[in-house]
Amino acid sequence: MSATMIERSAADLYERDFHAWASAQAELLRAGNLAAIDLAHIAEEIESMGRSERRELVNRLVVLLLHLLKWRFQADRRGNSWRLSIKEQRIRLRSHLDDNPSLKTQIDWAIAQAYTLALIEAERETGLPESTFPVICPFTLDQCLDDTFWPDATSQ
Repeated sequence: MSATMIERSAADLYERDFHAWASAQAELLRAGNLAAIDLAHIAEEIESMGRSERRELVNRLVVLLLHLLKWRFQADRRGNSWRLSIKEQRIRLRSHLDDNPSLKTQIDWAIAQAYTLALIEAERETGLPESTFPVICPFTLDQCLDDTFWPDATSQ
């Protein structure tokens, strides 16, 4: 089989059955058969994995920021569910950053992205007007990760 036919076959498999393609590519890599790998799609998938890790960071931050906002702006509705959600997301966020330390270089971007989404959710879930909430995230990463930080109505 020519190199062109192998490339076409790998590309076809990539489109038809991703799992089978991934398994085949892993086998080729382990065997050291670099000439037969689907390099273009492997590079694409690796880039996609990096984007997925960034999305996970933002998603964790959205949930955490949402509950911190609700904790701060609806003190009369605080409950065990919110407390546990904050606690859980702090653990998951720390773990995600430990697994992907390079994401810390993108934390300002991630917090800004997450806060935009958390604001929408906070308005939806609390029924409070958008103007209730600060335009810029009032919480630092250190506060987000600090198990002893619980925002009150006078927090900045």
